[in-house]
Amino acid sequence: MQKKIYVAMSADILHIGHLNIISHAASLGKLTVGILTDEAIASYKRLPTLPYDVRSKTVESIKGVVKVIPQDTLDYSDNLNLLKPDIVVHGDDWKSGIQAGVRTKVINLLSQWGGELSEPPYTAGISSTKINESLKGIGTTPATRLNRLRRLINAKPIVRIMESHSGLTGLIVEHAKYTEEDGMVSEFDGMWSSSLTDSTSKGKPDIEQVDLTTRLHSINDMLECTTKPIIYDGDTGGKPEHFEFTVRTLERLGISAVIIEDKTGLKKNSLFGNDVEQTRDSIESFTYKLKVGKRAQITEDFMIIARIESFIVGDTIEDALARASAYVAAGADGLMIHSKDQSGEDIKLFCETFRLQNEKIPLVVVPTSYNHITEKELIEWGANVVIYANHLLRSSFPAMKGVAVRILKHKRSKEIDEACMSIKEILELIPGTK
Repeated sequence: MQKKIYVAMSADILHIGHLNIISHAASLGKLTVGILTDEAIASYKRLPTLPYDVRSKTVESIKGVVKVIPQDTLDYSDNLNLLKPDIVVHGDDWKSGIQAGVRTKVINLLSQWGGELSEPPYTAGISSTKINESLKGIGTTPATRLNRLRRLINAKPIVRIMESHSGLTGLIVEHAKYTEEDGMVSEFDGMWSSSLTDSTSKGKPDIEQVDLTTRLHSINDMLECTTKPIIYDGDTGGKPEHFEFTVRTLERLGISAVIIEDKTGLKKNSLFGNDVEQTRDSIESFTYKLKVGKRAQITEDFMIIARIESFIVGDTIEDALARASAYVAAGADGLMIHSKDQSGEDIKLFCETFRLQNEKIPLVVVPTSYNHITEKELIEWGANVVIYANHLLRSSFPAMKGVAVRILKHKRSKEIDEACMSIKEILELIPGTK
């Protein structure tokens, strides 16, 4: 009787190292391969480039693989308890690092039924991380970028989006990483093309003066040097007839989503609240605009997200919930609830109450005012996407102003050396500069 063999892998970027592992495992007996789901991979590193169904079908076609099943977590426990394999095969590269604890747990589980762990040498000279970085350097296609936001929302407890208004800020969002004490890597999942920061970086007021064609220049700069999804700040969306073409343009470029707010007239930044005149659109008029936008899109991947301004204008949660229900019924792919209240209590109440009515529609929050609230708390409230809406611009201005003033003060630039990147770092920042 053939022994039962189990191998788990992401199979996002298949290389000779993976094939060697599969070949070795298949030589030992009847091989079942557990393909990590998008959720499992996203729990400890980037979302895989290829979705689960594509990865599983690819591995199914490899000689020696008898069966493919999903592995829903980095932890092997559920599948091992289900299959009780005689041998688990994994390359010897997991003896240290983030998967060392997983390895120990596998060994302990196998010991319960006399199973063993086989660890062939990991193929030298192969690095999935380096291959992935090389692919990112090549870039991505509009279609691949377009559906990435929906996949992230389905795969992660919360999707982390950072404002970007240029190619340079796009590079920052693309590459910024923080390694936690447990080895997990935190990074931003995508970019927010903010009308506020885009117009401010151009020295223009945030009143929808900068039109779509002009804003697309900044977006194109980001598209050329990044691979992560982009959410476009569509302000009010303009007239329905204009919004229709906005949707088609953004979708064609590979933008993942547009967010439009239920206000009319000369757009004023919501964080002014009632300090300036804020005119809301009627539910009937705004839902018509949403329907026009949904009819205009070509793919099912593009998302139109409705931004609810009830709290901004001092209205009630009942109004916000009524608008939320109407916008979802009109076809909105998500809801953004906004507030300038620093406590965050109105956002919490909305999210928790709405989640009792609808568990599936993505909720987007922008904690600019209530920035003491953690991502963990936002997840508990029911939020799916958090947007850090203006922080790169807000941090860059005082830094640049400080350098300029110090040069004026000292009549030379030596004193600001520590505040600046070196010329060498700048030259190495952009591939192809040398």
